[in-house]
Amino acid sequence: MSMDKQSLLDLLRHDARESVDDIARQLGADAEAVAAALEELEDDGVIRGYQAVVDWNNVDEEHVRAQVEVDVELDRETGYEEIARRIARFPEVATLRLVSGDYDFFIEVEGASMHAVSNFVSERIAPIPEVTKTVTHFVMDSYKEEGIELGDGDDDDRLSVSP
Repeated sequence: MSMDKQSLLDLLRHDARESVDDIARQLGADAEAVAAALEELEDDGVIRGYQAVVDWNNVDEEHVRAQVEVDVELDRETGYEEIARRIARFPEVATLRLVSGDYDFFIEVEGASMHAVSNFVSERIAPIPEVTKTVTHFVMDSYKEEGIELGDGDDDDRLSVSP
């Protein structure tokens, strides 16, 4: 039986914890076909992992995230890919993207404190020879992650102030 891989990916993006049997039932496929499609998607590098979406506001330990804009200056021997590989190796880097616009890379950094994140950027990212500028934005709150709304869902009961 042929498998609609896009529908399979859509289901996994919504809830990667569903069993193969539940996914098969939703797709109208047999479980063996779903298992084979999952294995193929993993082997092909389409599916790179499965993670939980965490609302850090509900965790007792401090967890700090920052978004860092990074400008680089390329030379004849060094390209974006090499710089990206170097930056991606740091465990503090949760997300790394080459982007268009006012800066070259977008990095999301995680750490135990603002001090730890700040030190990481100043001691590990900024000294990279091709890096010409970093701008760090600490994440103060998150309302949605990976398509999932965060928070307790309670409406703000403060009175609005209008002029």
